[in-house]
Amino acid sequence: MLRQPDAARLVRAALALALAASAAQAAPYAWITNQGSHDVSVIDLAEERVVATVPVGRSPAGVVAAGAAGRVFVSNPDSRTISVIDMRERRVVATLDGGSGPVGLDASADGRRLVAADWYANRLLVWDTARLDAAPRMIAVGRAPAGVAVSADGGSAWVAERDDDSVALVDLERGVVRSRVAVGSHPFALLLDAPRGRLYALNVQSDDVSVVDTARAAVVATVAVGHAPYGAALAAGGRLLYVSNQHDDSVSVLDAEGLSVLRTLHGFGYPEGVAAWGDRVVVVNWMDDAVSVLDADTGAERRRIATGRNSRGFGAFIGAPAAP
Repeated sequence: MLRQPDAARLVRAALALALAASAAQAAPYAWITNQGSHDVSVIDLAEERVVATVPVGRSPAGVVAAGAAGRVFVSNPDSRTISVIDMRERRVVATLDGGSGPVGLDASADGRRLVAADWYANRLLVWDTARLDAAPRMIAVGRAPAGVAVSADGGSAWVAERDDDSVALVDLERGVVRSRVAVGSHPFALLLDAPRGRLYALNVQSDDVSVVDTARAAVVATVAVGHAPYGAALAAGGRLLYVSNQHDDSVSVLDAEGLSVLRTLHGFGYPEGVAAWGDRVVVVNWMDDAVSVLDADTGAERRRIATGRNSRGFGAFIGAPAAP
């Protein structure tokens, strides 16, 4: 955990720059995977309304909006495929073989690398996004890999090994596990906090968040939240950490620096994915077939937007294509 004053100032500066870049991004969209209707709802966050619905494979779950690549990647576990959506055209332009059952997805910041967790085969699938027609590289990991978080430089990725109660750091260049960290029970979603050098692992069975120091590859804190935490996002310039609690129909709001729970928000319907943009947080309600758009600072609901059936939004679902 960062303690030195100079380090704290650097963290605040980095978070402020990230927020400014996010706020300056034109025409952001939320790409919401709908497991029950086998499609993706595209929400214009400036207007807070659905502007398109894109059919994909069966039971879409994972999603990453890779703005640098101008693509949205969607995992379809029941089809064993990954749909590639063109952000500008809002249609599927390619379908990838996702192995035995792709779940979590992430992409490098430059959009050049896509990583998918193949749940049943206990491996990661890695693509060069400039050559999606080529077979992916396969890297063996632990049991039931779920969430994936690619490092800022794209050279490594963390993966949640759910059935092993661990997270693994994978060297994507060498194709090997570099280190492994024991966390809580059944980690599922992961979120990297690069300015603080942290990884948050959401443990759906032990109802807590393991905070991993990424430099030391060690758990430095465990924070109790609600029942079955599923999704997480940093908001309000990185000051707040939002965590959805599926089985409590609630969202925990944490002080991201001190790692204390500030408040618990209620009124959701089996909340799953969470993402933030500017002054808003978007929470995906699986049971209510809708997303809740919240004020990032207060947690108050600004609007509820109807989506497809059984919405999930597992991953970094907010993004827009980079300027041409």
